Amino acid sequence: METMPEDLDVVLPPYDGIKLSNVRMVKTAADAAAALAAMSSADVLGFDTESKPTFQKGEVSTGPHLVQLATDDIAYLFQIGAVPGDIETSVLKAVLESPSILKVGFGLLDDIKRLRSKMGIETSNVIDLSTAMRHREKNPLGAKTAVARHFGQALQKSKRITTTNWAMPRLSEKQILYAADDAHVALKLYRHWRAAQAAK
Repeated sequence: METMPEDLDVVLPPYDGIKLSNVRMVKTAADAAAALAAMSSADVLGFDTESKPTFQKGEVSTGPHLVQLATDDIAYLFQIGAVPGDIETSVLKAVLESPSILKVGFGLLDDIKRLRSKMGIETSNVIDLSTAMRHREKNPLGAKTAVARHFGQALQKSKRITTTNWAMPRLSEKQILYAADDAHVALKLYRHWRAAQAAK
């Protein structure tokens, strides 16, 4: 049985994530149209969301505040409410509800619930890799473990970035890259996993 090193960050070389030049912040109607055109021609998209964390007991999340979708080459980041006329909602609805475009990501249960609750999006044709890619584990597989196992690299998952305010109108470069990587690495892992399955 395959064993994993306990401290992945020390033992393994770092995962070389997506470059900032390959990330598109969808801020205008033209950005949204370009993103829709690119994503509509994809067979599979990496998918994730980010929400402002809740710290108080009983506090209800108002997320998602950011939705990330990635093709093989580009990650598109949608800040909810950033595009005039609620255009990003119509684009996200078209893509996420499409039965012909597969969406893949890790731990998507809450993401899907929040999209339905906040935006009325009924996501379809989704594979949650945290369960689909499990190998003898009882618990869901995380992206960090999957990257270590399939790529032999350490995915950097900073808790400091994870718990930042994703509702801010202007995200930092670190937030942007963190969020883009979440979607993009899911797609890369899916491609690798399916290729390995096909080769058996």
